[in-house]
Amino acid sequence: MPEIHAARRARAQEQIAACGAPAALITVPANVRYLTGLASSNAAVLLPADGEGVLATDSRYTGAAARDCPDIELLTARFVAPALVSRAAADGVRRLAFEAQQMTVEQHRELTGQDGAPELVPLGQVVERLRMVKDEAEIEMLAVACQLTSEAFGQILDQIRPGITERAAAIALERAMIDAGAEAVAFGTIVASGPNGAIPHHVPGSREIQRGDLVTIDCGARHAGYHADMTRTVAVGEPAAWQREIYDLVATAQRAGIAAAVPGADVQDVDAAARDLIEAAGYGAHFQHGLGHGVGLEVHEAPVIGYGRTGTLGSRVPITVEPGVYLPGRGGVRIEDTLVVRDGAGPAGSRQMLTTAPRELLVL
Repeated sequence: MPEIHAARRARAQEQIAACGAPAALITVPANVRYLTGLASSNAAVLLPADGEGVLATDSRYTGAAARDCPDIELLTARFVAPALVSRAAADGVRRLAFEAQQMTVEQHRELTGQDGAPELVPLGQVVERLRMVKDEAEIEMLAVACQLTSEAFGQILDQIRPGITERAAAIALERAMIDAGAEAVAFGTIVASGPNGAIPHHVPGSREIQRGDLVTIDCGARHAGYHADMTRTVAVGEPAAWQREIYDLVATAQRAGIAAAVPGADVQDVDAAARDLIEAAGYGAHFQHGLGHGVGLEVHEAPVIGYGRTGTLGSRVPITVEPGVYLPGRGGVRIEDTLVVRDGAGPAGSRQMLTTAPRELLVL
């Protein structure tokens, strides 16, 4: 899709020109892929405010770059950022914007220490802001990733039973996502059973799932570079009253957060729509993370939906909505879906839900 990546570079160039630098050095891997189409662990782009860009990567990726990025000049180098800084200096660039959010102090020192190196000035998260709004091709890739996730989750439910360890359940789910066609898992799968469910990012271990447990499962498949993110909490055996209470509360809060996620909504207001319900029920101290985040070429990307955050939602912005209640020593509930905020008629717009596994409490 060279024309798509060329259009993205053109939009980025407008932002580079606005920041007052004649060129920018792009080093964040997801941003390089977004602008060129190259998936590489060692690549960077020199993008002038006006004119053609240069993609640098090493010999391991030159074949892929020639195949996937035929419309941009290719520079083969082992140390890609220094090579592009040298190229910028040779082209007469005296002020070069860079992605300060990713570059280390040591890397910055190395680049500015080169003979004739241009002055480096922070670019800001220009490309990340462009990435927030997805084109329809990106949304389709996200939809496939979410479909694979939902299908794999359904396939392993019969394995979530007393005696299986959290780690074994996580491995079974990851295997199901790969077997379904995912290129990889989007992140390390979380399976948190019983009291471990009170730890939002618990690492699945040797604990055996027991009857009476709530089990929180946070998972995602990756397809064509795009990441799904979904969480479900299930009950093993008939749930206790307190378990149903917090599940119903989290489900109600999630519905409120989803309803608030419309184009133009302030991210703090979307967060508050769910958080206020949980606080009113007396569980505010047990929901301390943000309500959600953007997804795409990274599993966590802009926008961040949470208290103390700024910004508004736009159309064609994929986000997660994931409230939770976590009771130390007892367990927890989190329900998370990936959806696309869209313009449309009616109070809900034409919101597009991408994860489709059942949201009601499943009793296994």
